Amino acid sequence: MISGIVNVYKEKGYTSFDVVAKLRGIFRMKKIGHTGTLDPDAEGVLPVCLGKATKVCGMLTDEDKEYETVMLLGTVTDTQDISGTVLRQREVTVTEEEVRAAVMRFVGDYMQVPPMYSAKKVNGKKLYDLARAGVTVERKPRPVHISSIEILSLSLPRVRMRVACSKGTYIRTLCEDIGQALGCGACMEELLRTRVSRFFLKDALSIAQIEEQVHALAGNLPPEQWSADTFPFILRTDAVFWKNPKAVVKKEAERLLYNGNPLPPEQFDPYSPAWEEGELCVYDAAGHFAGIYRYEEEMRAYRPYRLFFEA
Repeated sequence: MISGIVNVYKEKGYTSFDVVAKLRGIFRMKKIGHTGTLDPDAEGVLPVCLGKATKVCGMLTDEDKEYETVMLLGTVTDTQDISGTVLRQREVTVTEEEVRAAVMRFVGDYMQVPPMYSAKKVNGKKLYDLARAGVTVERKPRPVHISSIEILSLSLPRVRMRVACSKGTYIRTLCEDIGQALGCGACMEELLRTRVSRFFLKDALSIAQIEEQVHALAGNLPPEQWSADTFPFILRTDAVFWKNPKAVVKKEAERLLYNGNPLPPEQFDPYSPAWEEGELCVYDAAGHFAGIYRYEEEMRAYRPYRLFFEA
Protein backbone atom coordinates (compact mmCIF):
# COMPACT_ATOMS: atom_id res chain seq x y z
CA MET A 1 0.00 0.00 0.00
CA ILE A 2 1.17 3.53 -0.77
CA SER A 3 1.83 5.70 2.28
CA GLY A 4 2.86 9.31 1.99
CA ILE A 5 1.72 12.84 1.19
CA VAL A 6 0.94 14.40 -2.18
CA ASN A 7 1.16 18.17 -2.55
CA VAL A 8 -1.90 18.79 -4.71
CA TYR A 9 -2.68 22.00 -6.57
CA LYS A 10 -6.43 22.28 -6.09
CA GLU A 11 -7.94 24.06 -9.05
CA LYS A 12 -11.07 26.21 -9.09
CA GLY A 13 -14.30 24.29 -9.37
CA TYR A 14 -13.10 21.32 -7.32
CA THR A 15 -14.08 20.74 -3.71
CA SER A 16 -11.51 19.17 -1.41
CA PHE A 17 -13.64 16.02 -1.45
CA ASP A 18 -13.57 16.03 -5.27
CA VAL A 19 -9.78 15.94 -5.09
CA VAL A 20 -9.82 12.98 -2.71
CA ALA A 21 -12.31 11.11 -4.91
CA LYS A 22 -10.19 11.62 -8.03
CA LEU A 23 -7.02 10.52 -6.26
CA ARG A 24 -8.74 7.38 -5.01
CA GLY A 25 -9.37 6.50 -8.62
CA ILE A 26 -5.86 7.41 -9.79
CA PHE A 27 -4.05 5.49 -7.04
CA ARG A 28 -6.72 2.75 -6.84
CA MET A 29 -6.94 2.91 -3.08
CA LYS A 30 -9.57 4.05 -0.56
CA LYS A 31 -7.48 5.21 2.39
CA ILE A 32 -6.95 8.85 1.37
CA GLY A 33 -7.70 12.05 3.29
CA HIS A 34 -7.24 15.77 2.76
CA THR A 35 -5.74 18.18 5.26
CA GLY A 36 -8.11 21.13 5.35
CA THR A 37 -11.02 22.31 3.26
CA LEU A 38 -10.52 24.77 0.42
CA ASP A 39 -13.69 26.34 -1.00
CA PRO A 40 -14.57 25.41 -4.61
CA ASP A 41 -13.69 28.92 -5.84
CA ALA A 42 -10.32 28.87 -4.03
CA GLU A 43 -7.20 27.25 -5.42
CA GLY A 44 -3.72 26.32 -4.34
CA VAL A 45 -1.92 23.98 -1.98
CA LEU A 46 -3.90 21.03 -0.60
CA PRO A 47 -1.73 18.30 0.96
CA VAL A 48 -3.44 14.92 0.60
CA CYS A 49 -2.44 11.94 2.74
CA LEU A 50 -2.32 8.37 1.47
CA GLY A 51 -2.39 5.11 3.42
CA LYS A 52 -0.80 5.22 6.87
CA ALA A 53 -0.06 8.92 6.38
CA THR A 54 -3.77 9.67 6.93
CA LYS A 55 -2.85 9.63 10.64
CA VAL A 56 -1.27 13.08 10.18
CA CYS A 57 -4.22 14.72 8.39
CA GLY A 58 -5.28 16.54 11.54
CA MET A 59 -1.75 17.64 12.29
CA LEU A 60 -1.37 19.28 8.87
CA THR A 61 -4.76 20.93 9.26
CA ASP A 62 -3.39 22.57 12.42
CA GLU A 63 -0.26 23.96 10.71
CA ASP A 64 0.26 27.61 9.79
CA LYS A 65 -0.74 28.61 6.27
CA GLU A 66 -0.09 31.36 3.75
CA TYR A 67 -2.48 32.85 1.21
CA GLU A 68 -2.69 35.43 -1.54
CA THR A 69 -6.08 37.08 -1.68
CA VAL A 70 -7.89 39.92 -3.41
CA MET A 71 -10.15 41.96 -1.14
CA LEU A 72 -12.94 43.90 -2.88
CA LEU A 73 -13.93 46.95 -0.86
CA GLY A 74 -17.47 48.34 -0.93
CA THR A 75 -19.26 44.99 -1.43
CA VAL A 76 -20.69 42.80 1.34
CA THR A 77 -22.13 39.33 0.61
CA ASP A 78 -23.82 36.64 2.66
CA THR A 79 -20.88 34.23 2.14
CA GLN A 80 -18.20 36.91 2.64
CA ASP A 81 -16.84 36.14 -0.84
CA ILE A 82 -17.77 37.24 -4.36
CA SER A 83 -19.77 34.05 -5.03
CA GLY A 84 -22.45 34.99 -2.51
CA THR A 85 -25.55 37.13 -2.68
CA VAL A 86 -24.76 40.84 -2.45
CA LEU A 87 -26.25 42.29 0.73
CA ARG A 88 -25.09 45.86 0.25
CA GLN A 89 -22.74 48.00 -1.79
CA ARG A 90 -21.19 51.31 -0.85
CA GLU A 91 -19.02 53.82 -2.57
CA VAL A 92 -15.36 53.45 -1.60
CA THR A 93 -14.08 56.83 -0.50
CA VAL A 94 -11.23 55.73 1.77
CA THR A 95 -7.65 56.61 0.86
CA GLU A 96 -4.83 54.17 0.23
CA GLU A 97 -3.20 55.29 3.46
CA GLU A 98 -6.37 54.52 5.42
CA VAL A 99 -6.55 51.08 3.80
CA ARG A 100 -2.93 50.27 4.68
CA ALA A 101 -3.43 51.40 8.27
CA ALA A 102 -6.63 49.36 8.67
CA VAL A 103 -5.05 46.23 7.18
CA MET A 104 -2.02 46.37 9.46
CA ARG A 105 -4.21 46.66 12.56
CA PHE A 106 -5.17 43.01 12.03
CA VAL A 107 -1.60 41.71 12.27
CA GLY A 108 -1.21 39.78 15.52
CA ASP A 109 -3.92 38.15 17.62
CA TYR A 110 -7.57 38.95 17.09
CA MET A 111 -10.95 37.37 17.84
CA GLN A 112 -12.64 36.15 14.68
CA VAL A 113 -16.25 35.00 14.34
CA PRO A 114 -16.48 31.93 12.05
CA PRO A 115 -18.70 32.57 9.01
CA MET A 116 -22.08 30.88 8.62
CA TYR A 117 -20.92 29.43 5.31
CA SER A 118 -18.20 27.21 6.80
CA ALA A 119 -17.63 23.57 7.74
CA LYS A 120 -17.45 24.41 11.44
CA LYS A 121 -20.03 22.54 13.51
CA VAL A 122 -22.40 24.00 16.09
CA ASN A 123 -24.41 21.46 18.12
CA GLY A 124 -23.32 18.73 15.71
CA LYS A 125 -24.50 20.54 12.57
CA LYS A 126 -22.27 22.13 9.95
CA LEU A 127 -22.80 25.85 9.68
CA TYR A 128 -23.09 25.84 5.90
CA ASP A 129 -25.95 23.33 6.08
CA LEU A 130 -27.78 25.63 8.48
CA ALA A 131 -27.01 28.67 6.32
CA ARG A 132 -28.38 26.96 3.20
CA ALA A 133 -31.55 26.21 5.14
CA GLY A 134 -31.87 29.89 5.97
CA VAL A 135 -30.93 29.44 9.62
CA THR A 136 -28.45 31.76 11.32
CA VAL A 137 -26.99 30.78 14.69
CA GLU A 138 -24.79 32.61 17.14
CA ARG A 139 -21.09 31.81 16.72
CA LYS A 140 -18.60 32.50 19.44
CA PRO A 141 -15.52 34.48 18.38
CA ARG A 142 -12.29 32.53 18.66
CA PRO A 143 -8.67 33.61 18.72
CA VAL A 144 -6.66 33.51 15.51
CA HIS A 145 -3.19 34.82 14.80
CA ILE A 146 -2.16 36.78 11.72
CA SER A 147 1.62 36.46 11.49
CA SER A 148 1.97 38.98 8.67
CA ILE A 149 0.07 40.81 5.95
CA GLU A 150 1.86 42.18 2.91
CA ILE A 151 -0.05 44.42 0.51
CA LEU A 152 1.08 43.27 -2.93
CA SER A 153 -0.92 45.78 -4.96
CA LEU A 154 -3.51 48.42 -4.22
CA SER A 155 -5.91 49.63 -6.90
CA LEU A 156 -9.07 50.66 -5.10
CA PRO A 157 -11.56 49.16 -4.62
CA ARG A 158 -9.28 46.07 -4.89
CA VAL A 159 -6.45 45.17 -2.55
CA ARG A 160 -4.18 42.18 -3.22
CA MET A 161 -2.56 40.84 -0.06
CA ARG A 162 -0.31 38.03 1.12
CA VAL A 163 -1.45 36.70 4.51
CA ALA A 164 0.40 34.30 6.81
CA CYS A 165 -1.86 33.01 9.57
CA SER A 166 -2.65 30.36 12.14
CA LYS A 167 -5.00 27.41 11.82
CA GLY A 168 -8.70 28.23 11.85
CA THR A 169 -8.31 31.62 10.17
CA TYR A 170 -10.94 32.47 7.55
CA ILE A 171 -9.46 34.83 4.99
CA ARG A 172 -12.88 35.90 3.71
CA THR A 173 -13.84 36.83 7.27
CA LEU A 174 -10.60 38.78 7.58
CA CYS A 175 -11.53 40.68 4.41
CA GLU A 176 -15.01 41.47 5.73
CA ASP A 177 -13.60 42.55 9.09
CA ILE A 178 -11.13 44.92 7.40
CA GLY A 179 -13.97 46.36 5.31
CA GLN A 180 -16.06 46.86 8.42
CA ALA A 181 -13.17 48.65 10.11
CA LEU A 182 -12.95 50.97 7.10
CA GLY A 183 -16.71 51.61 7.16
CA CYS A 184 -17.30 50.59 3.54
CA GLY A 185 -17.52 46.82 3.86
CA ALA A 186 -15.62 44.22 1.84
CA CYS A 187 -15.65 40.68 0.56
CA MET A 188 -13.04 38.27 -0.76
CA GLU A 189 -12.77 38.19 -4.54
CA GLU A 190 -9.92 35.68 -5.02
CA LEU A 191 -8.05 33.19 -2.83
CA LEU A 192 -4.87 31.25 -3.54
CA ARG A 193 -3.27 29.13 -0.83
CA THR A 194 0.48 29.28 -1.35
CA ARG A 195 1.76 27.28 1.62
CA VAL A 196 0.74 24.74 4.26
CA SER A 197 3.62 24.11 6.68
CA ARG A 198 6.53 23.06 4.41
CA PHE A 199 4.30 22.34 1.38
CA PHE A 200 4.69 25.15 -1.14
CA LEU A 201 2.78 26.23 -4.24
CA LYS A 202 5.83 25.86 -6.50
CA ASP A 203 5.95 22.11 -5.76
CA ALA A 204 2.22 21.40 -6.06
CA LEU A 205 0.87 19.18 -8.85
CA SER A 206 -2.56 19.39 -10.46
CA ILE A 207 -4.80 16.33 -10.67
CA ALA A 208 -3.99 16.02 -14.37
CA GLN A 209 -0.24 16.16 -13.70
CA ILE A 210 -0.52 13.52 -10.96
CA GLU A 211 -2.52 11.20 -13.22
CA GLU A 212 0.00 11.64 -16.03
CA GLN A 213 2.94 10.85 -13.75
CA VAL A 214 1.24 7.80 -12.23
CA HIS A 215 0.65 6.33 -15.69
CA ALA A 216 4.21 7.11 -16.79
CA LEU A 217 5.96 5.84 -13.64
CA ALA A 218 3.86 2.77 -12.81
CA GLY A 219 4.27 1.22 -16.25
CA ASN A 220 3.00 -2.37 -16.19
CA LEU A 221 3.47 -2.70 -12.43
CA PRO A 222 0.19 -3.91 -10.84
CA PRO A 223 -1.36 -1.49 -8.30
CA GLU A 224 -0.86 -3.91 -5.40
CA GLN A 225 2.89 -3.48 -5.90
CA TRP A 226 2.82 0.31 -5.95
CA SER A 227 4.55 2.15 -3.11
CA ALA A 228 5.80 5.65 -2.34
CA ASP A 229 9.09 4.60 -3.96
CA THR A 230 7.23 4.11 -7.26
CA PHE A 231 6.28 7.79 -7.38
CA PRO A 232 9.01 10.28 -6.39
CA PHE A 233 6.49 13.13 -6.05
CA ILE A 234 4.95 11.40 -3.00
CA LEU A 235 6.60 12.69 0.16
CA ARG A 236 7.21 10.39 3.09
CA THR A 237 5.05 10.80 6.17
CA ASP A 238 8.03 12.01 8.19
CA ALA A 239 8.11 15.14 6.00
CA VAL A 240 5.46 16.50 8.39
CA PHE A 241 7.92 16.18 11.28
CA TRP A 242 10.81 17.93 9.56
CA LYS A 243 11.57 20.01 12.66
CA ASN A 244 12.09 16.95 14.85
CA PRO A 245 15.51 15.33 15.36
CA LYS A 246 15.93 11.90 13.76
CA ALA A 247 17.14 8.79 15.60
CA VAL A 248 17.99 5.31 14.30
CA VAL A 249 17.70 2.24 16.52
CA LYS A 250 20.28 -0.52 16.58
CA LYS A 251 19.48 -3.69 14.66
CA GLU A 252 19.08 -5.69 17.87
CA ALA A 253 16.50 -3.16 19.13
CA GLU A 254 14.11 -3.59 16.21
CA ARG A 255 12.10 -6.21 18.07
CA LEU A 256 11.35 -3.66 20.80
CA LEU A 257 10.58 -1.04 18.16
CA TYR A 258 8.10 -3.12 16.16
CA ASN A 259 6.38 -4.41 19.29
CA GLY A 260 5.70 -0.82 20.33
CA ASN A 261 7.86 -1.04 23.46
CA PRO A 262 9.65 1.91 25.09
CA LEU A 263 13.23 2.38 23.88
CA PRO A 264 16.07 3.04 26.35
CA PRO A 265 18.72 5.55 25.16
CA GLU A 266 21.34 2.80 24.70
CA GLN A 267 19.21 1.30 21.89
CA PHE A 268 19.93 4.24 19.57
CA ASP A 269 23.02 4.52 17.40
CA PRO A 270 24.30 7.15 17.88
CA TYR A 271 22.54 8.83 20.82
CA SER A 272 22.19 12.47 21.85
CA PRO A 273 20.91 13.62 25.29
CA ALA A 274 19.46 16.67 23.49
CA TRP A 275 16.71 14.39 22.19
CA GLU A 276 15.17 14.27 25.65
CA GLU A 277 13.42 17.57 24.93
CA GLY A 278 10.44 17.51 22.56
CA GLU A 279 9.57 14.80 20.08
CA LEU A 280 11.82 12.41 18.19
CA CYS A 281 11.44 10.76 14.76
CA VAL A 282 12.52 7.13 15.16
CA TYR A 283 13.69 4.85 12.32
CA ASP A 284 14.65 1.20 12.15
CA ALA A 285 18.20 0.17 11.27
CA ALA A 286 17.33 0.18 7.54
CA GLY A 287 16.04 3.77 7.73
CA HIS A 288 12.31 3.05 7.63
CA PHE A 289 10.19 5.55 9.56
CA ALA A 290 8.57 3.92 12.60
CA GLY A 291 6.99 6.82 14.45
CA ILE A 292 7.20 9.67 16.93
CA TYR A 293 8.60 9.08 20.43
CA ARG A 294 8.76 11.19 23.58
CA TYR A 295 11.24 10.85 26.44
CA GLU A 296 9.87 9.99 29.87
CA GLU A 297 12.18 10.81 32.73
CA GLU A 298 10.53 8.37 35.18
CA MET A 299 11.31 5.34 33.06
CA ARG A 300 14.45 6.80 31.45
CA ALA A 301 13.22 5.67 28.06
CA TYR A 302 11.44 6.88 24.94
CA ARG A 303 7.76 5.97 24.75
CA PRO A 304 5.91 5.76 21.40
CA TYR A 305 3.54 8.68 20.81
CA ARG A 306 2.45 8.07 17.19
CA LEU A 307 3.37 4.91 15.28
CA PHE A 308 3.40 4.55 11.49
CA PHE A 309 5.68 1.58 10.68
CA GLU A 310 6.26 2.40 7.03
CA ALA A 311 8.72 -0.45 6.39
